[in-house]
Order: sequence, then C-alpha cells, then structure tokens
Amino acid sequence: MTKDIQMSRTSHSFAPPVMAARRWLDGVHFPEDRPLINVSQAAPVDLPPEELRRVIAEAALHQPDAHLYGAVLGRDELRTEVAMQWSAAYNGVVAPENVAITSGCNQAFCAALATLCDEGDEVILPTPWYFNHKMWCDMTGVHTIPLPCEASLLPDPERAASLITPRTRAIVLVTPNNPGGAEYPADLVRVFFDLARTRGIALIIDETYRDFDARSGAPHDLFTDPDWADTLIQLYSFSKAYRLTGHRVGAMTASIERLSEAEKYLDCVTICPNQLGQIGALWGMQNLSRWLAGERAEILDRRAAIAQNMPKLAAQGWQLKGAGAYFAYLAHPFAEGSDVLAPRLVRDAGVLTLPGTMFTPTDDRSGGRHFRIAFANVDRAGIAALFDRLAALDGPGWPLAPDATNA
Repeated sequence: MTKDIQMSRTSHSFAPPVMAARRWLDGVHFPEDRPLINVSQAAPVDLPPEELRRVIAEAALHQPDAHLYGAVLGRDELRTEVAMQWSAAYNGVVAPENVAITSGCNQAFCAALATLCDEGDEVILPTPWYFNHKMWCDMTGVHTIPLPCEASLLPDPERAASLITPRTRAIVLVTPNNPGGAEYPADLVRVFFDLARTRGIALIIDETYRDFDARSGAPHDLFTDPDWADTLIQLYSFSKAYRLTGHRVGAMTASIERLSEAEKYLDCVTICPNQLGQIGALWGMQNLSRWLAGERAEILDRRAAIAQNMPKLAAQGWQLKGAGAYFAYLAHPFAEGSDVLAPRLVRDAGVLTLPGTMFTPTDDRSGGRHFRIAFANVDRAGIAALFDRLAALDGPGWPLAPDATNA
C-alpha cells in the first residue's frame, strides 16, 4: 500500500463486507445434491415484474429525457407521488418539496450526514449496526458512538441520552432493522424523536424495509407532528419494494432547507438520480400495490418459516434473537467466533452468511456470537434445508461453547 492510500479517507474504513464474504466461495465446489444456500445479502435477485420492465424499456426507446440530466433532487412527478403516499400512509403532511430522490438509500444516508456533520462530529448508531452507515462515518471523519441493543435488539432511549455530547449531530434508527430484523414499536420511535428534538439533534430513520413490516397501519406517527421537519430525516429505498436494485433509486424526506443543502452534495456525486429507475419507481408506486402486497405476504411467510424451523436448532443452543423484513439474527452455540466460523460454513455446510462481527465494533464480543440470515431469496423449502444443514454441524471443527444454551 502506498503512502498516499494510507493517508486517504477510505483507509479509515473496512472493506465492503458482502464483497469480502463472496471471496469465501473461491475454490469451493458445491455438488448438485447440496447447492450453495446464499443468505448473505438482502437484495432480491428476481427480476422486476414484466410490466415494470416494459415501462422502463419503452421509456428507454421513446422518452428522450430518460437519457438526459434531470433535476438534482429528482423528477417532480416521483417526488409528488412519494409525498402523496407518505402523507396518506403516515396520516401526516409531506409536501413534494420535502422529498429528494437519490441514487439509492445509501446515498440518501450519505447526503443526510453531509448536511449534518463536520469532521469530528458524532452520530449515535445502535448496534448491531448497518455496516455501510459505519463505513461512511469512518470515511468522512464522523465518530460513531455505539448504542448496544442487548438481547432485545431494541435501542434504549435513556442509554442514548447518556451518550449525547455537544458534538452529537444525530441518532440513526433502522426499522425494520438491518441486521436484526426488529420492528421498533411506534412509541419507542416517538420517544427517540422527542429526545432528539429536546437535545437539538436530528433523528434519522432508515425505513428501507417499511414495505415488509408485519404490522398494519403506520409504523410511527412522526409525520403527524406539524413541525416534524425540524427533527426528522426519513430514508427509503425503492430497490426492495420493486426489485430495482440495479437502478439505484432511493428517497430522503426532510425539511426544505435541509434538502437545499443536500442538493449541493448530490450535484457533486451523481448530478441526478437514474432517470429510467425513477420512471420505473413512479410506475411501481402507482400500479403495483397489489403485487407488492403479495411480496410482503411471501416475506412474512418466510419469517414464519424461520420461527417454525427453530426447534431444529434450539436444542443445540441456537437462539433466534430477531426476525423481520428480510432478516433473522441468530446466536450460535459454538466455541469460536462467527468471523472464524462463517468461512467454514461455506465449506462444511454450503451456506454463505455474514458474521455478527460485520455489524458490531471490533471490541464488542457479542458480534462473534451471532450470524445474520438474509432470507429474501430463500423460500420455505430453502429455509428448511438451511436449518437442516446448521443442525447437522458436528465434529472437531464445531465444538460447543461451555455456555451454549445461554448464548
């Protein structure tokens, strides 16, 4: 590594975890009777519905502005649709001017922090955290303050309050949670909102997986507050809802003043969001509600399958700590840490998953006790096979920890 790279902003962070995990597959053969079960990434691999693909194709062929620069904050019609649907879904008031369309939800997070933080400022992240949030903080000189969620996987507002300093700029919540799967109760989200408002900081809520929440109705009431924009920044992704991962379309809902600042950042990074992706997202929002309801029902059924298969593992000391949206968070019973065991799972069980160490600080021992299972691309039969393979782990390479039943 050259001296220039050693001194760069990127050198302060770690390698992309999903890419690192994929390298564990190198040189490993998976026989036909035991194919790889890949539960490492929370991205749908199926194509978007054919009707949506046709809309995008027609736009590419016949809509000239689909190939040109557009507004930095996104197409007006998509911003308007998001504002209308959010106002209805959350029983609040969201104006089109409160919505920015971004190149994916990760970019929305980066833009939000760019408007909030200077180097040396602090952001509170509940742990286990979404690793890309941590990576961006590291690369921009923002200090991440871990807020351990313990066994419940729910953050504690009182503990968060104790972590706030004069340099704190935001608290970040992800609900339904990645990696833990927990759905944060509405009253808990409200307490965090009130805490952030009282202390003069922002509350960032990443709702990438809101379309797969098991609860009916609004997951929180924050948009009903007439002054919500003074405190709240909400992030969203169209990738999961409409299988548009490759088109990179997300949204950031915030105050008009904050979006004016975000526009500076976005103009320097991508200039404008992908036009074809925005056209597809708008058509999806307007035409695919019934289809999306079916997708949600399928994900909820897979979540139920996780719980139904847990008895296969519980007797050995495995514990299901959380399940929701695309994720299950499992505590394992083995003596070694999940960072050591995860590559071994590829070879011994034909399973690719991510260790909890990828979602926790390096000094947090709880990371080594857990695995994240991303089940969006694994049906009921695949989930049953996954649990059968985990239950079959045995031998000298898989010694149980002395406290295996109390992980």
